[in-house]
Amino acid sequence: MSARLLLVEDNELNRDMLSRRLRRAGFETLIAEDGEKALARITEERPDLVLLDMNLPLVDGWTVCQRVKSDSAVADIPIIALTAHAMAADRDKALAAGCDDYATKPIDFPALLDKINALISP
Repeated sequence: MSARLLLVEDNELNRDMLSRRLRRAGFETLIAEDGEKALARITEERPDLVLLDMNLPLVDGWTVCQRVKSDSAVADIPIIALTAHAMAADRDKALAAGCDDYATKPIDFPALLDKINALISP
């Protein structure tokens, strides 16, 4: 059975490109366009991993991550932050919010696959 990923991305071009590449790599890919939808889908669907854009409408990625990691029902779901902010302080901020890993945009897809597989392998 393939792993189920939730891709949280408000930019339609990024969402479309990344979701197609993830599906081609064998992942079942769920989508959320904003932080509110992300929180609902995480709770309802319990994906194996979340790819979380940090600059989202309604509820930002840092808040989404903090809420997920403070909810014992879903706190164990790994989250990889996706962001255009590439400074070390941005990485530290994402990890401090509870993200398990961090990837900068534009996405290096082979490196992202390595991060996903490292977090979901038993």
